Amino acid sequence: MRYKLLGPSGLRVSELCLGAMSFGDAWGFGADEKQSHQILGEFADAGGNFIDIANKYHEGQSEEIVGSFLGPGRDRWVVATKYTLAMRSGDPNAAGNSRKNLRASVEASLRRLRTDYLDLLWVHAWDYTTPVEEVMRALDDLVGAGKVNYVALSDAPAWIASQANTLAALRGWSPFVALQVEYSLLERTAERELLPVAEAFGLSVTAWAPMGAGILTGKYTRSSSRTPEDSRRAAANQARLTERNLQIAREVDRVADELDATPAQVATSWVRQRGQRIIPIVGVGSTAPVGLSL
Repeated sequence: MRYKLLGPSGLRVSELCLGAMSFGDAWGFGADEKQSHQILGEFADAGGNFIDIANKYHEGQSEEIVGSFLGPGRDRWVVATKYTLAMRSGDPNAAGNSRKNLRASVEASLRRLRTDYLDLLWVHAWDYTTPVEEVMRALDDLVGAGKVNYVALSDAPAWIASQANTLAALRGWSPFVALQVEYSLLERTAERELLPVAEAFGLSVTAWAPMGAGILTGKYTRSSSRTPEDSRRAAANQARLTERNLQIAREVDRVADELDATPAQVATSWVRQRGQRIIPIVGVGSTAPVGLSL
């Protein structure tokens, strides 16, 4: 495993990021604590140090499982989590980008993760309500308090990233060091504006769903493959199963056969090689290897 600097920071992260959204069972699918710890252990053995989670994943279970694994080895890990999405029904302030929700979310994440600091905090999504000045100043306060080392932006328009980092530079606040976007052979919208913004500001890009939510793994195109009937995400993927996407998936299968590799390796490698700043987020629900070579 090789390592990269995260954006314009001195933080070194592995070239693959482990997505922990599958850790937990509150959503009706996922890996239990024992399986999740085994996945984390194998990722560490391969040299990985970068974990991506969110307070919302499995309603907090994902953070709790990661927290129960970290223990004395906490400092070797780069732990990234997110805030914004609603954690309590009936409370209008338990969601969104506001300072109030930010502070409450971070304190809760620290408790679940059993740590006193976060390496990276993502604004999970932009709420189009909270002023950008409030968000950036509140994030900077958490950095100043030592509870967060770096901040970043997920699933938001390019103009938000540009406005926020320009404002941070003007006021001397902590800027976003990375963007998180969906990016794969199936979904390349980020190439229009988000990747150019990342290049302009020197930001890293963590790419979620690099395997097209499973479509580029051969699951839907190999004759011996079957769609897992117990997966809620399999139903959600039906909208992605267009003839265009399946044609791309079959081409990935062909290249994989030529290289004696897996389709997952080919799809992930394509994302990884799109630029030095791009770091694929690899989500796994078992310890079956997806392959880290190519």
